[in-house]
Amino acid sequence: MYQIINLAVFTLLIALLIKQQRTDSTLSKRVFTGLILGVLFGASLQWLYHPQTPVVSDTLEYINIVGAGYISLLKMIVMPLIMVSIIGAIIKVKDSSSLGKISFLTIGVLLATTAVSALIGIMITNLFGLTADGIVEGAREIARGEALQTRLGSIANVSFADMIISFFPSNPFADLAGTRPTSTIAVVIFSAFVGMAGLTVIKTNPELGASFEKFVNVTQEIVRTLVRMVLSLTPYGVMALMAKVVAGSNYNDILSLLNFVIASYVGLGLILVLHLVLVSFVGVNPLRFFQKILPVLTFAFTSRSSAGTIPLNIDAQVKSLGNGDAVSNFSASFGATMGQNGCAGLYPAMLAVMIAPTVGINPLDPSFMISLIAIVTVSSFGIAGIGGGATFAALIVLSTLGMPVALAGLLISIEPLIDMGRTAVNVSGSMTAGTITSRILGLNKTSEIDKGKQPNVIDTHA
Repeated sequence: MYQIINLAVFTLLIALLIKQQRTDSTLSKRVFTGLILGVLFGASLQWLYHPQTPVVSDTLEYINIVGAGYISLLKMIVMPLIMVSIIGAIIKVKDSSSLGKISFLTIGVLLATTAVSALIGIMITNLFGLTADGIVEGAREIARGEALQTRLGSIANVSFADMIISFFPSNPFADLAGTRPTSTIAVVIFSAFVGMAGLTVIKTNPELGASFEKFVNVTQEIVRTLVRMVLSLTPYGVMALMAKVVAGSNYNDILSLLNFVIASYVGLGLILVLHLVLVSFVGVNPLRFFQKILPVLTFAFTSRSSAGTIPLNIDAQVKSLGNGDAVSNFSASFGATMGQNGCAGLYPAMLAVMIAPTVGINPLDPSFMISLIAIVTVSSFGIAGIGGGATFAALIVLSTLGMPVALAGLLISIEPLIDMGRTAVNVSGSMTAGTITSRILGLNKTSEIDKGKQPNVIDTHA
């Protein structure tokens, strides 16, 4: 009876979101409404029942259909979106020399900011005195740690050279299906080859090239329409995911790890400041820049998906920042697959520094810091821009350093709280890379940010 009542209330909340959607409300507002409703519903389950009672677990099992289904749909669109975005970006460049410059600068900025993000993670962790000692292990955390230890077996014996080799797509169709941990970067490389081949056809056979270009444009529009369809479900997915997190969380565990949450957001805030300082060096007003990207960061924060934010990312870069189609597509796509400042930069570095004293390593030793920054930067290639990417990045870094990986499992209680901020920083990093690249190469167009206009909220309607 209680379970039926709980599910009936959740259904009413879904109906409320549907009604809000029909009033022509913006997607950002609907996502925040879903976030708030999910938190309130989850907190109500915590207050009415004990979190471990069958009523709560059975209720969450059905609610998870919405949340897990939404995550699966996000994963579904990642590979096609990245592939068509990169091919389309290359086709738009036309000039091979410009293509090389755009790729080099964009990837260079992404990796450089990831390296600095790792350094920020090292400093923040030491400043807050965070350590792996004394973290309480609950049943869920132990189970997660054991699962990560098992997952580690698949990458533990992989050398640095093997990891580089794994980036190359031996079977692009298998990589499109995500069969390997490095499938994302393999799809990026395959897409780049397809785009360059298409560019050659356009030059050598204009008639066939025009047909190929039209095919790419049509495919891009179809995939972007598909993405908009999935993104329109974000409020429902966010509500279900937040309800599950809040209702199933142990608040004592969260409070015991509160210092890590605070330290993480201080680090993320410093990375955002870094992005604003960098764009100011290329003549962009940092305050106007932040105003322009804020709606995109808001969506990234609530959806926790860098890949799912690619369409809004590109749209904001082209219309608000004036970065041009090619640079915007490149930076948004690359930023969702490599050099993620939050997930692949800050987070693994913080975990490594926390674990270092427990295995006899001085976290402030210069040689350790240099090694850690280098490993974090290289490991940031191919980290998928969806939930779980940060955990995989941490696995690679910790295993390469020969450190135990169980700590990533011990942080399960607070993972969603930090992941929202990390995702927003990832997206900010990609937009920063696009802005710097377009300004340095002189490819930027007159935009609202150059005219000094007030920002328009990027809107996506279902």
